[in-house]
Amino acid sequence: MQKVINVLAIFSFAVTASAVGAGAYVYLNRDAIIEDIKEQAMGEIGGMVGGALGATLFSGPADGDDMLPSLPDPSILDETGASPIPAIPFGM
Repeated sequence: MQKVINVLAIFSFAVTASAVGAGAYVYLNRDAIIEDIKEQAMGEIGGMVGGALGATLFSGPADGDDMLPSLPDPSILDETGASPIPAIPFGM
């Protein structure tokens, strides 16, 4: 029984020591970790925004596309010429 308790005590010490060590590592290197995460986030955001802007900035309008907003379909207009009021979904 004493051997089982000694093994559990050693295991408990190892787990506690590793948790304290990991916490100390993160605490001492927190600035570097934060900067690394910021750089990765800015790279991802820059890639997404750059790709979206690059596609619109460097491409001309498609054939027949004059970039004007489209008018509503006249078949959905009521007798006053107004479009119908949208309904609340699920009857809320």
